[in-house]
Amino acid sequence: MGHARPDVRGQTTQDFVVGIGVFLLAVALVFAAIPSIATPADPVGDAERGQADRIADRLVAEFATHNELDGDRLVDELGADGIEHRSELEGGPADEVGVRLERLDGTALERADGSPVLEAETAPYEGQPAASSTRLVALEGSFELESGANEPASRLVVRVWK
Repeated sequence: MGHARPDVRGQTTQDFVVGIGVFLLAVALVFAAIPSIATPADPVGDAERGQADRIADRLVAEFATHNELDGDRLVDELGADGIEHRSELEGGPADEVGVRLERLDGTALERADGSPVLEAETAPYEGQPAASSTRLVALEGSFELESGANEPASRLVVRVWK
């Protein structure tokens, strides 16, 4: 039977620690990469987000003074299919735009008769992936709002989709 030779080196504690450290590092890198590989691509691009921001900024600049939105002018310009005639709100060839006034809780801001104050779209929105931009504004207007809608602020929401 063989005797252990003193000049043959076996695995030392340092070798074991280095080997396990390299293995754990490799496993950690694989698990760190999996979420970015497994996550689906965002269907809404930066172009749509930027477009929604630009349209919201343009509407506030045109129809508001110190974030007090002139609701009468905005509704006159965009309501009743007026949004389709505003070329600066058009997106790219496949982009659609929607503008809506909401209460702070996200529900539509409605008139006393139950109709929305403003809900204008270039095409019907049917749940497609969309980019949106929101501005908080105080709404000034001669229309009578639903009961309980006398909040000091409202949300102007611009949605862009393909």
